[in-house]
Amino acid sequence: MKEFIAYLIKNLVDEPNDVDVRLIDDEQGSTVEIRVSPQDAAKVVGRQGRTIKSLRTIAMTVGARCGRRVRLELIQ
Repeated sequence: MKEFIAYLIKNLVDEPNDVDVRLIDDEQGSTVEIRVSPQDAAKVVGRQGRTIKSLRTIAMTVGARCGRRVRLELIQ
């Protein structure tokens, strides 16, 4: 799943080499932390947060197939 989320994010931003995706597992589920360059953060969030909301929906759907609860966070 980490590679899939990284693939999506790298295709959205101008500087794909600055994308860092980390997967943290705990008892409640998984957390995916995304770090991008400051000028690309707006592209990941999108207008009125639509892009990040769509990415969260995709991550939750993929996690549900694996039987895990997934949270997606953009770290700045």
